[in-house]
Amino acid sequence: MDSTSVGGATALIQSLDDTEKATGINFSKLFSVDMLFGLAITFGVSLLVIFIVLKIVDHVQKLSTMDNTLKSFIRSTIKAGLWLIAIGAMLSQLGIDSKTFAAIVSIVGLALSLSLQSTLSNLFSGMTILTTKPFTAGDYVEVGEAAGTIERVELFYTTMLTAENKTIFIPNSQVAAAKIVNYSRQEDRRIELNLGVDYSTPTELVKTALLDAAKADERILPDPAPFVGLLGYQDSAVQFTLRAWTKTEDYWNVYFDLTERVRTLFNDRGIRITYNHLNVHMIDDSKQET
Repeated sequence: MDSTSVGGATALIQSLDDTEKATGINFSKLFSVDMLFGLAITFGVSLLVIFIVLKIVDHVQKLSTMDNTLKSFIRSTIKAGLWLIAIGAMLSQLGIDSKTFAAIVSIVGLALSLSLQSTLSNLFSGMTILTTKPFTAGDYVEVGEAAGTIERVELFYTTMLTAENKTIFIPNSQVAAAKIVNYSRQEDRRIELNLGVDYSTPTELVKTALLDAAKADERILPDPAPFVGLLGYQDSAVQFTLRAWTKTEDYWNVYFDLTERVRTLFNDRGIRITYNHLNVHMIDDSKQET
């Protein structure tokens, strides 16, 4: 072995010694069989403890009346905390004391806070959503341009299921900043149908038909009572509006049935639903001259 190799080996050993003194890590034992076996046991025990604790949390949450979105958030937070403790235990087994571990966590935390600002924003936005509760699991909502049923709110994402059975993961920061329309919050919901009929149709005939269509459905609430009014005059039609209230869970079924019933009654009573058209009157200039 030449002098260069000997010098390099000596420098490496000295560097490891200095690192051991600075960090408290015994590198000579780091990759020993006993150390690796001990780490494997610690990892296995950590997995078992995390599994048992999460099972207990799930059982307690089933008995609780807490909102499902909050349950999901608490479970994710506990799971992340347990993994942090497990990592700390394994690092401690490597010879890193608690002070060193705390320093490492602080440094890593600072680095993450600078590089993962959007992720942290999602985390705190998730806390804001769970605190203010603009929706709960099972609510049908619009969040910005997305619409669907809320499944859960997790640490970083809100999960939504659309009517087309598509799952959308929306960052919590976008949810907190967006306009939210909750269609499930109120117990009752109003149905509104706007229809244009021919100008020659008597007003009372149209109003009676629309009210009869609404009263024929028992799911439509008597209070507030269904309302029919003349909404306006358009180029090719007189527009009427029918407004009726129903339970939120019955909204779409009642809406479709009512729309179909109105068409049937209009046909039976000779009421014609008009459409945009243009009347052209031909003038005979030769007759005007005479």
